[in-house]
Amino acid sequence: MNRPHSSAMFSSMALFGALALVLLVVLVMGNWPDYLTLASTLDQPVSRLRWILGDISEVAFYKHELPALGLLLGACLGHWANYRGYRWQGFAISYGTGLWPWVFISSLLGLLLSHLLWGWTLSSGVWQPTFVAFVSLPAAMVLMFGGGWRVALNGALLGALLVTPASLLLVNFLCYPLQLPVVIGNVLGMALASVLAFILCKRCPALVEGGIRPTPATAPTRQADYGFVWTLRRVLADFSEAPFFGNELASLGLLTGALLAWWLTPAAPAYGSQLLVQIIAGQALASLLGVMLWRAQWKTRGWYPTYIPIVSVVPAAVLTIGGHWQVVGASAALGALFAPPLAVAISQRLPTYMHGYIGNVLSMAVTTVIVVPLLAWAFPGP
Repeated sequence: MNRPHSSAMFSSMALFGALALVLLVVLVMGNWPDYLTLASTLDQPVSRLRWILGDISEVAFYKHELPALGLLLGACLGHWANYRGYRWQGFAISYGTGLWPWVFISSLLGLLLSHLLWGWTLSSGVWQPTFVAFVSLPAAMVLMFGGGWRVALNGALLGALLVTPASLLLVNFLCYPLQLPVVIGNVLGMALASVLAFILCKRCPALVEGGIRPTPATAPTRQADYGFVWTLRRVLADFSEAPFFGNELASLGLLTGALLAWWLTPAAPAYGSQLLVQIIAGQALASLLGVMLWRAQWKTRGWYPTYIPIVSVVPAAVLTIGGHWQVVGASAALGALFAPPLAVAISQRLPTYMHGYIGNVLSMAVTTVIVVPLLAWAFPGP
């Protein structure tokens, strides 16, 4: 069966849109401020644009427009290669569903609506989770129910109306008062709001009727040997799993943009902590250990959530405690050991009408709330 013409149209739209964003950055953003300067000038249009673009890479704790644009350019290339059926596409983007354009559209609309509705919270002077709709419910709804404007728009709307305020409440009234890593509030908000949204979709199926499921192209493949090269590819792909991309080209763009941002202004990415290199090292180690520990699960299931420590316990530990090698290594090891099986155990117990990512984000919350205080006690610092 031929892929619908609309898929090709949206592939072209995504490519041209990403290139337009890059051109905008080159023409408008001539200098590269550090994080504190950016956060203090959000009343200026260019600074606000930088913040919104940075939200796209926020889930990896990079918070900068260059890794965000790199992620999108890599994802566009990965989708185009998937559409053409090229072998060098790597792991098929968005799990080979052919839905990446709709995932991106719904996620981006959810992000923009969140800023429209909740951007005023940034005037408080403290960090706020304005990014959460980009990496949660909108994409999950598209993957669950299919593409098309009805699913994409309703996913974006529910993301902005449910996920963002839930995370805002938990971050401001739980994490800040108790001095917990804010990622706990972020992911708990995603989980609780998504449960409510999927219950709503079950009771009001008109919200998600008529979802489009294009026929993905297939590349000439050989049986995965789960050897050294596959392991390295899987570690790289894990870096872009959180936004539901899971593709080496997208991850390579993300990491290249992050390192370029760090080279231009070391105090710009990763909230000005100057710990970007330590964060990336810990993330790579966590994924590597996870892939090695749970290789049998990868073989049996075809996919396993070894990416979880990358976007939770490892960067939270480094930013909270410091970039010492003991913190980097211990957070990576503990995250790789406990987070993936916990996520699977939770996801397996969810109703069939809910997306399994809910188990992943709940696992992020549990492992972070346990591991980070434990490491803070073990490595109190100077």
